[in-house]
Amino acid sequence: MDEDRQLYEQARLLVQRLERISVDSIWARRSSGHRGALLRWIEQFEGLDGQVELLPEEKIRLRSLVDTGFRLLERAALERLR
Repeated sequence: MDEDRQLYEQARLLVQRLERISVDSIWARRSSGHRGALLRWIEQFEGLDGQVELLPEEKIRLRSLVDTGFRLLERAALERLR
């Protein structure tokens, strides 16, 4: 369950960070759909009140969303440095 909570916190952090990508960045548009997927997952998790553990395939999906979110942030940051 701790892993579920950690993934949830990472997803919330990512949503906040993805919202801050400059609208002038190509990555802002690409990240908006990803942010929406994270938000849907967060709402689902909050609806469970943390009482149910995620299924293994749900954890895999969420890890994938989190990893992709971090890659989007990294690419947006690299673009800004250029």
